[in-house]
Amino acid sequence: MTSVLLSVVAEVEGHLAEAGWDQPPQLFALVDTEELLRAEPQLAESMGLVAARPGSLTPIAQEPLGDAPLDEALASVVFGPEVLGVILAHEVLVLPPSAEAALEEDLTVVQEHPERREVRMTVGVLRDGTRESLLRLRGQDGAGDERVTGSDLVPGLSEALLATLDE
Repeated sequence: MTSVLLSVVAEVEGHLAEAGWDQPPQLFALVDTEELLRAEPQLAESMGLVAARPGSLTPIAQEPLGDAPLDEALASVVFGPEVLGVILAHEVLVLPPSAEAALEEDLTVVQEHPERREVRMTVGVLRDGTRESLLRLRGQDGAGDERVTGSDLVPGLSEALLATLDE
């Protein structure tokens, strides 16, 4: 059975995929849909929310994170108790382990490496520690994108997101 969190992570990633690649990191707060309908009926109506299943979550896009390194940007974010979880979508370049071992910290070499892969990591966490990830690997040579899901694909990023939920 697909978890509520994985469903909303997939929903966010699908929305972002429609806009294509080369997007900046994007942060979303997750709120209880029933609470949102009660607290903000006009906002909920403008978002097309009509009725909510118990336990459903609605992602709310946050302000851009800016130009600071991602770890610094996330360290400055703290959500209050009304936010039940967080989703972050972030695009990165990855190399196979054999190629990474031969490289130094030269980003231009990574960007030009023939074995690089572009990956959009969409990672979601809830206050109770639940985490889900969806990785979209950009297709190469006309092939379609690949998608991989799992609960612990990006543990460091999951931990950083959980830290934004500290009260």
